[in-house]
Amino acid sequence: MQSGRRFASMYVREAWRRALRRVALLRLKLFRHSIKVPERLIVAPTDLRSIDPHVADEILNGRFLLAGRMLETNEKSPFTFTLPSRSFAIRLHSFGWLRHMRANKTERSSAAARAIVDSWLSIHAGRMEGIAWETDVTAQRVIAWLSHSPVVLQNADRGFYRRFMKSLAFQVRFLHRMAPFTLGGLELFRLRIALAMASVAMPARASTLRRAAQALDRQFDSQILPDGGHVSRNPRVGLELLLDLLPLRQTYVNLGHDLPQKLISGIDRIYPALRFFRHQDGDLALFNGATSTLANELMSVLRYDETAGQPFKALPHSRYQRLSGGKTVIIADTGTPPSGGALRTAHAGSLSFEMSSGRHRFIVNSGSPKFAGHRYVQMARTTAAHSTVILNDTSSSRFSPSPFLNHAIIEPVRTITVERAETEDGRDGIKLSHDGYLRMFGVLHERELTLNAAGSIVTGRDRLVVREGYENDEPLKAVARFHIHPSIVLHQSDGESVLLTAPDGESWLFSAPGNEVLIAEDIFFADSSGICGSDQIEIDFDLAEKTEIRWFLSRKG
Repeated sequence: MQSGRRFASMYVREAWRRALRRVALLRLKLFRHSIKVPERLIVAPTDLRSIDPHVADEILNGRFLLAGRMLETNEKSPFTFTLPSRSFAIRLHSFGWLRHMRANKTERSSAAARAIVDSWLSIHAGRMEGIAWETDVTAQRVIAWLSHSPVVLQNADRGFYRRFMKSLAFQVRFLHRMAPFTLGGLELFRLRIALAMASVAMPARASTLRRAAQALDRQFDSQILPDGGHVSRNPRVGLELLLDLLPLRQTYVNLGHDLPQKLISGIDRIYPALRFFRHQDGDLALFNGATSTLANELMSVLRYDETAGQPFKALPHSRYQRLSGGKTVIIADTGTPPSGGALRTAHAGSLSFEMSSGRHRFIVNSGSPKFAGHRYVQMARTTAAHSTVILNDTSSSRFSPSPFLNHAIIEPVRTITVERAETEDGRDGIKLSHDGYLRMFGVLHERELTLNAAGSIVTGRDRLVVREGYENDEPLKAVARFHIHPSIVLHQSDGESVLLTAPDGESWLFSAPGNEVLIAEDIFFADSSGICGSDQIEIDFDLAEKTEIRWFLSRKG
């Protein structure tokens, strides 16, 4: 009943938000010709994202390689074709690929980039509909056009220059008008970054600079938690923000403008959280929508880290715990799903964990796909896609069935308890519990994780406590899943143990005495090349026979 009321309330609020957005769009269309067109750009902010000259060469030869798909254009505009996927369309219309063209540094590259931008102006500039005019796509496009204006405007004639500036000014006005109707989270933060960047890169009044800076400050206050994590609880969001915030900070400094009050302190706050989520192999943990991270992008951000130090043991506001010993790291999700708009992307991964050792991740979550369609994105959000226990094939947090709400979580885990204990012999451990199965099945999930000081032994305990007096109409069957990184090879040692071997030979033995340990096929959503096959370790148990399992990971050799 309560989840039904929550669903109805969310549905009404979303319908009202969309209606107001349509009214704002209509008003914008009516007064679009009143926008003043700036004569020039003052500066082109830098871009810290990775550059691939091969991508530029392919574009020059009429082939667009974006979002894991290819579009062959035969020297025609890519915007005249039916695009291969929604992910492809987002990347094409956001123009982030211009950075590869800028790296080419030839007149041919500049002319090709200008021709593609010109075709977009001819086809999409006045339409304000479809993927091209989604708020986040527009914000990314404004940032890309400002950052890579030198390659687009090199040797441009006066007519193109004015069309480019007119569209850029209109897109900035569009973002201003859409800001009140944009859901909080990365999308709104990026919108405010784009507007702040436009306020310094384009001629603007002092009042415009001040308002853009103040609006950006409010995003630091509302979205960056005191421990540096993001309200979405997605470890990768911090990296995405820094890739845009660092160039913005440098642009303010280079032009001698007063910086937004929260910009420097906000950046410094994000860095420790980014280090917290970093595994031994250098990649970020896969929680709440995180996907693969390019090592050179992460390093390009970390080289500006002036807060360098050892990672925290916990992020109390983001609600994650970290155990470390020797060369082994365990990161555990000890928080309830976030609130607000983040419920649309949050995962049902309470009490899941990841483990890395040496240069490899061994146990992971399945992560979120970069380029896949909506169905796979939703599959990645389920409890089954996380290294934790699932009961009766039901996620610990329940999702809305409505695509209108983007299948937001409507019945989240409400309470998670966390106890941390370090023993005299150096073992570090956490005791956790969540109530996600309490309302539906009358069951509380308790999990214990312990790592010894040498980082060579991990002990785990999962217990499902049935509430006294609660009667279930169906048998209760649980599965403890441990998703294995695709680079790791599994070998069944015996019925109770499995050997995990990394490419460099490092091996760990997983064992669960008294339980049947199975190797099953799996899907890894967060590979840099796209969705790929992998393996998982499973322990099935019936609560009528046992309510607790113990398992161990021990390094071999």
